[in-house]
Amino acid sequence: MSHLLPLLIAVPIIGALVPAVLGARRPVISRRLTVGILVGQVGLAVAVLVAVAATGPRTYVVGGLPAAVGIGLRADAVSTVFVLLVAVTAAALYVTVRTDTTGPTDSLWLLFVAGLTGIAVTADVFNLYVFLEISGLAAYALVAGRHGTRAALAAFHYLLVGTIGATLYLLGVGYLYVATGTLGMAGLRADLAAVGYDSPLVVTAFVLVTVGLGVKLALFPLQAWKPDAYAVATPDVSALLATLGSTVPGYALVRLVFDVFTASFLDAVPLVRTGLVVVGVASVAAGGYFALRQSDVRRLLAYSSVLQMGLVVIGIAIATPAAVTAALVLLVGNAVAKGGLYAATGVFARRFGATTVDGYAGLGRDAPLTAGAVSVAFISLVGLPPTVGFAGKWYLVVAAVDSRAWVVVAVVLLSTLVSLAYAGRVVERLYLAAAPGGTEPVATDGGGLADGPARERTVVFVVVAALATVLVGLGSTELAAWFAPVVEGWL
Repeated sequence: MSHLLPLLIAVPIIGALVPAVLGARRPVISRRLTVGILVGQVGLAVAVLVAVAATGPRTYVVGGLPAAVGIGLRADAVSTVFVLLVAVTAAALYVTVRTDTTGPTDSLWLLFVAGLTGIAVTADVFNLYVFLEISGLAAYALVAGRHGTRAALAAFHYLLVGTIGATLYLLGVGYLYVATGTLGMAGLRADLAAVGYDSPLVVTAFVLVTVGLGVKLALFPLQAWKPDAYAVATPDVSALLATLGSTVPGYALVRLVFDVFTASFLDAVPLVRTGLVVVGVASVAAGGYFALRQSDVRRLLAYSSVLQMGLVVIGIAIATPAAVTAALVLLVGNAVAKGGLYAATGVFARRFGATTVDGYAGLGRDAPLTAGAVSVAFISLVGLPPTVGFAGKWYLVVAAVDSRAWVVVAVVLLSTLVSLAYAGRVVERLYLAAAPGGTEPVATDGGGLADGPARERTVVFVVVAALATVLVGLGSTELAAWFAPVVEGWL
């Protein structure tokens, strides 16, 4: 079943040619074929997950070349979850939320899927850079796909900052190659120990790689691009980026720290561990502060992601099985909740012309199903039971207590209070505030989200995403057990 791994990347890359060729001339056929490609991607992701569950990790080297120089791919219990998340999210959003199905943008959609899937299954650090660039370039163009000056400027800002981040990551890869002479993750793991974890080359490589991925995660102070890009993108694109754009690079950071540099590196260079904690705490503080100050809901949600990614970095810094599990669960939880919330902003914008927190006044009565799903998703972001957000924070608190990291315990609790404050603002407006002058549906440009059946499909996605936060939360013990063999192997 190892031959499925290259298909995970080849199918969306080759499939991207379909809408490029047929999109303008045969839009209906192009859309149906694109749906088929995305559904096929889900099938491949499920097949790989089943294979890993049955026989353990799968590896593949393209062309049968030696692993040290070939394009290596690897799927294990952790990476398969993120492969499945990418495939299911891309297919579900395309079928339910997406309305702009012109040839070029559909091709970009598929390339974004290919890039993120490649990040999840690559087994060498250089090809991780290649896949970062594929997904990044597709994301920049998708943001720019909404015509207008604001979209163009936001996409340019995104491109500029993203390119800097990718360049820093590539420089880090160069330092790794100079230090070890290899780019394969398995080879690096062994060779870095031989070089010495406190070697200036190794420390510099870690810093460059982490900062490069930190741009993709929008960690403080590298987060300025995110609110602008997510606020101007169409609802389908913003939901796709919010679900996957930082989640998969977050997984990549976890993978590189523990599968390449290893926890022994953090023990050998305590200053690096301290730096990660500082960045994580700063991101939590800055993300919460800016989220509280926002009136635009999309920008609020973007800053909320900065806070959530700060918690992920704190989990990485603690580097115990519970902490790493917390980081992975928080990544999944934030992805599921944010996808539903960004899709919901499109519904409210199109139907009621509401884009701000105050504009949501009274919508709980006019759109009860969407408002209820939004409330559940916010409950997960706050970290209340029985959602997946609670499970992630619980694992992180347990890890912090076991490590006697009392500052981290305080930060997690404070993040919950701050999240409750900004989430409570939105929910309070939905249910307790009086709608000014009524909330009759209005015909506004909600980012291309069509009325009627398209909007109803979007509501279905929002509700399913909210339910998923609860179901994954209830099954968080099983999810942690699924991650456990890999996490324990790292540590």
